[in-house]
Amino acid sequence: MGVSRGIAIGRAYLLQSNQPAIAEYLLTDDELVAQEIERFNGAVLAAQAELRRIRDRIPVSIPVDIASFIDTHLLMLEDKAIASDPVKLIVQRRCNAEWALKLQRDALVNVFEQMDDPYLRTRKDDVDHVVNRILRILLNHEDKLQVSGKLAGCVIVADDLSPADTVTMQNEGVIAFVTEYGGPTSHTTILARSLGIPAVVGVRNVLRYVRHGEQLVVDGHIGVILAGMDQQDITYYRRRHADDRRQHALLRKLKTTPAVSRDGRSISLRGNVELPEDLAEMKRVGARGVGLYRTEYLFLNREELPSEEEQYEDYLKLVRALNGAPLTIRTLDLGADKALPGDRRLETRGGSAVNPALGLRAIRLCLRDAAMFKTQLRAILRVSTEGPVNLMIPMLCSVQEILQTLELIEQAKRELGREGKFFDERLPVGGMIEIPAAALSAEAMARHLDFFSIGTNDLIQYTLAADRLDTNLGHMFQATHPAVLRLIDMTIRAGHKAGIPVAMCGEMAGEPRYTRLLLGLGLREFSMQPAMIPEIKHIIQNSDIEQLTKKARRVLRLPSTVETELFVDELNAVATIAAC
Repeated sequence: MGVSRGIAIGRAYLLQSNQPAIAEYLLTDDELVAQEIERFNGAVLAAQAELRRIRDRIPVSIPVDIASFIDTHLLMLEDKAIASDPVKLIVQRRCNAEWALKLQRDALVNVFEQMDDPYLRTRKDDVDHVVNRILRILLNHEDKLQVSGKLAGCVIVADDLSPADTVTMQNEGVIAFVTEYGGPTSHTTILARSLGIPAVVGVRNVLRYVRHGEQLVVDGHIGVILAGMDQQDITYYRRRHADDRRQHALLRKLKTTPAVSRDGRSISLRGNVELPEDLAEMKRVGARGVGLYRTEYLFLNREELPSEEEQYEDYLKLVRALNGAPLTIRTLDLGADKALPGDRRLETRGGSAVNPALGLRAIRLCLRDAAMFKTQLRAILRVSTEGPVNLMIPMLCSVQEILQTLELIEQAKRELGREGKFFDERLPVGGMIEIPAAALSAEAMARHLDFFSIGTNDLIQYTLAADRLDTNLGHMFQATHPAVLRLIDMTIRAGHKAGIPVAMCGEMAGEPRYTRLLLGLGLREFSMQPAMIPEIKHIIQNSDIEQLTKKARRVLRLPSTVETELFVDELNAVATIAAC
């Protein structure tokens, strides 16, 4: 899949960093155990020193926030899950450091692999990158990236790349990345976008089919890699490459321009954020606020729940970094397959665990565990005095869930008031519309909420009864299925009727193909992966919303996805011709 747009033409440089083979050795006496612990601790310190050297060599021409990706791995090297727990395993199992680290790595990766959220699932890559760096030092393996001067103009073809690898290679003049693993939300992908390097990831067995030194074309727009081209192909892609450079130059100029249509309608464009470090990408593209901040990562891979103070400090960092721009905090969306810390892990298991998407998760879990939920509500309320903050409830199914949540918020306010702590009495509370029942009940829900945000990923999944992670059902996951479009329309109209804003924070909001359709249906607030904001803004600036509104409602009368897709083509073609 193409994850960082652009065209690159260059020679392939193959780089394979297979998982090193690890053997287990039994330590026969206490002295050997002590030596092994010392060896492990030394390797961790050496890995930290390597990353600091890479961080210090980041050129001033690269956005300063790029360093945060390296900082994330440095922090992981300080985390007890990697820095301390393997030491316990060395003592308990009386095994060598490499084996203890492998066991710990397997346990951590297993936790992430079971997660439903694609972004959180790809965090296992970071565990791998950090662990492999320590293992390489323990095994005295050479760093394959010490190839200074050989990478300029090359396309790197690898099984996987860490953020540190990516930064190092960009400094060497690499023009594109192709990897066998990785996804649209991996750190390396985010970094490639930040650096403006075309990248295609998830190309299984690519190392088997590409030869070292072979000329390649990498098309990051559509996720295509070409080899064995003739001169006509090369000429075509060189022209595309020149067009791309002109388009990038144009989009860069849009950073500070408003998202206003040709007929003067102002549209809100915000970013979806999973970690505070993702703000780097938002700043690069000029996003004005966060439309979706996922709070799950604070609860993962730990034995104790995060305290109110820890959550408050996390939210405070974002509020301050946004400097007056709005922050929409989604309350906890964990449960079922995404386990809670410690003893609460067991509470989320039950009869529905065989179908986690329909199980005890999100607001259902929070209402079951009111004490845990209220701790988060208190943290959000407290931070609401520091800047414009919105609270958003995920996976709403009924009005009753809203009323229960509002009652808990009121309880939290009364508690904070008695403790003399400040909060915004008028903190806006909104709901995610991502279940058909919620869309069908939108008018009733709107009476109790301050805003809606449509989560299209789950809305499509639940409407079409198609697991969005099941590759066998990929053809069924259709954003323009007539049933999905009608639910989106019902939600937007219910919000407008009640006089509350309606946003969209699912993948559909960041898909340029559907921007004009959504504008025509009345959507005025979009939240997406920050990298997509310039392109969506460009479309808005070249659209006449009044004309789109007159045309778009016809789509609701079409009976099939084939016809709605043809209609979208027609809508985009007309708008494009009008813009010329």
